[in-house]
Amino acid sequence: MSLGGASERSVPATKIEITVSCRNLLDLDTFSKSDPMVVLYTQSQASQEWREFGRTEVIDNTLNPDFVRKFVLDYFFEEKQNLRFDVYNVDSKTNISKPKDFLGQAFLALGEVIGGQGSRVERTLTGVPGKKCGTILLTAEELSNCRDIATMQLCANKLDKKDFFGKSDPFLVFYRSNEDGTFTICHKTEVVKNTLNPVWQPFSIPVRALCNGDYDRTVKIDVYDWDRDGSHDFIGEFTTSYRELSKAQNQFTVYEVLNPRKKCKKKKYVNSGTVTLLSFSVDSEFTFVDYIKGGTQLNFTVAIDFTASNGNPLQPTSLHYMSPYQLSAYAMALKAVGEIIQDYDSDKLFPAYGFGAKLPPEGRISHQFPLNNNDEDPNCAGIEGVLESYFQSLRTVQLYGPTYFAPVINQVARAAAKISDGSQYYVLLIITDGVISDMTQTKEAIVSASSLPMSIIIVGVGPAMFEAMEELDGDDVRVSSRGRYAERDIVQFVPFRDYVDRSGNQVLSMARLAKDVLAEIPEQLLSYMRTRDIQPRPPPPANPSPTPAPKQP
Repeated sequence: MSLGGASERSVPATKIEITVSCRNLLDLDTFSKSDPMVVLYTQSQASQEWREFGRTEVIDNTLNPDFVRKFVLDYFFEEKQNLRFDVYNVDSKTNISKPKDFLGQAFLALGEVIGGQGSRVERTLTGVPGKKCGTILLTAEELSNCRDIATMQLCANKLDKKDFFGKSDPFLVFYRSNEDGTFTICHKTEVVKNTLNPVWQPFSIPVRALCNGDYDRTVKIDVYDWDRDGSHDFIGEFTTSYRELSKAQNQFTVYEVLNPRKKCKKKKYVNSGTVTLLSFSVDSEFTFVDYIKGGTQLNFTVAIDFTASNGNPLQPTSLHYMSPYQLSAYAMALKAVGEIIQDYDSDKLFPAYGFGAKLPPEGRISHQFPLNNNDEDPNCAGIEGVLESYFQSLRTVQLYGPTYFAPVINQVARAAAKISDGSQYYVLLIITDGVISDMTQTKEAIVSASSLPMSIIIVGVGPAMFEAMEELDGDDVRVSSRGRYAERDIVQFVPFRDYVDRSGNQVLSMARLAKDVLAEIPEQLLSYMRTRDIQPRPPPPANPSPTPAPKQP
């Protein structure tokens, strides 16, 4: 799994268009109203630096501008994408860098805009001491071509024979070209054995993955002969573009497969076979953003491991140790995941549980006790509230054991089972240091939960070997219990140590962890909605803040 930057992301994120309006801006001009403009800055995750992303146009003589120029941003659910909007009064004679032309600013994450009701938010502008700066209104809209899925089928004729005893075993590899001239793999077909005239199965791919929104961008296709030892033989290649592929809806398109090395060597070389596009169609499908915009809420629940193997919380060697200087791995994992998910939950109330501890006063062992000590209402206010209750529990309970996951999984599953209309989706984060004691019951709980609107993230902290956890993460083999298989893959497991930044940068460690554990959530939510045939609700109608009437003297 690469932890690289933007260039290494497998499928480009969807693109979001942000529309900006302001209301009740400060009036700086003496003889007319202000002439406002908004500048958007984005923040680098690594350096925390703000960089200018773009500017709206200037609208003359208004305190309530509705800007036409929009900002188009790549959106990644699994990243905290911080934005800063600065509002300036632009006088044709002055430069905007003068502080006196500053009308206020607002900070927020892109997820907060998308997660707002109908993907709209209104924020108070601040930054001019002693003055009310008015508000900024932001609306997020997904670009329509982001929901297009292309389905195509190809076959080949007279490919070069590469195998000594039989024919070739051909497969195709698709690459999209990047801005810098490099290529990123975006699809591999299956291998068709022992033929020079293969017909591959139809397959579907997001149009964004094929061309990143640029219909004329080169798509390169390599033809290989599969070999058992992985040293596949190159047969040849051809290039096309999304636009060219889509023209084939009414006729077969034939491509010549060329091998540059052979072409150089042999004067009479014609080609290494041909590939024919048999069919090509494009459908749109609902996206994660459609459901969030239609009001689907993500409900976030945390479960923390309070077993004795974590070590005494008062000792610096403990995984729960509360150092005044830095967060423990538990607190970092909780904050990393929680701070992103909380943008998609309107009430910001999060149930939080502990497991594997002896509780005061009588010392009973519990595997799902509320961290806030309130059995009636285990909700904590915001991620800060969860952290506070977690620290409080560490001071009062006794770390014990064993490590049981099933009770807390079943607890969240009961809540998820009550609401199956697509308006709620549950995400359970389990943070643990070790070996699970109720594997059979946990598998059964996961198989049952896989038909519900929920996902489970397990973060392993500390030095333990987590082989059993890999089995719960159904990426390679679907989890099963008593002959029943999980309906969907709903578990994502990662060991926290794989994400720790070597230079000790906690912000970066947390960003890497969140990116990896949250990346599958949108697809897991969509797979639930698809299997239940639940369509997103239309977003609630906008009620733009009316332009205020002039104040009566």
